[in-house]
Amino acid sequence: MSGKNLFYTEVTLLERPFILAATERGLCYVDSSEESLTELSSWTKRSLPTFNLIKNDAFMEPFKKQLEAYLSNQLKDFNVPLAINGSEFQLLVWNALLKIPYGKTTSYTDIAEAINRPEAVRAVANAIGANPLLIFIPCHRVIGKDGSLTGFRSGINLKKQLLAIENNEKMR
Repeated sequence: MSGKNLFYTEVTLLERPFILAATERGLCYVDSSEESLTELSSWTKRSLPTFNLIKNDAFMEPFKKQLEAYLSNQLKDFNVPLAINGSEFQLLVWNALLKIPYGKTTSYTDIAEAINRPEAVRAVANAIGANPLLIFIPCHRVIGKDGSLTGFRSGINLKKQLLAIENNEKMR
């Protein structure tokens, strides 16, 4: 079943579990939660139902190294291949997220306007919430219009940590 494998690895960074998964084409899933493996399995059944989920630390090493470098403030731009799976609208939103510069934030409204769908702020928020590539597609850079830190799949504390890393702040 060549080409039908989804490889994954687990790693602890910032004192929290991360799981990364990739196909032969590139990284397609990153999550950080206590239930990461269960969530990966569910995501795979929905998004890549014909793929076999296989733990393969060696295959995943380049992706893991880039995440480690980013989280230790040694890397600003990822250069590993991404294999992004989503609806046409989600892909539009996620591509807009990829354009947010390192260390900057933007609002859901700004993203809706950037994709020429200013009335679709709620749909934009839903697409951002469905982002399967935590950190690599920088949904953590999206904040409320009033500057507040709003919803983040892996929790507001991780969002704060990621923004602090990008702003070169010391963690408290």
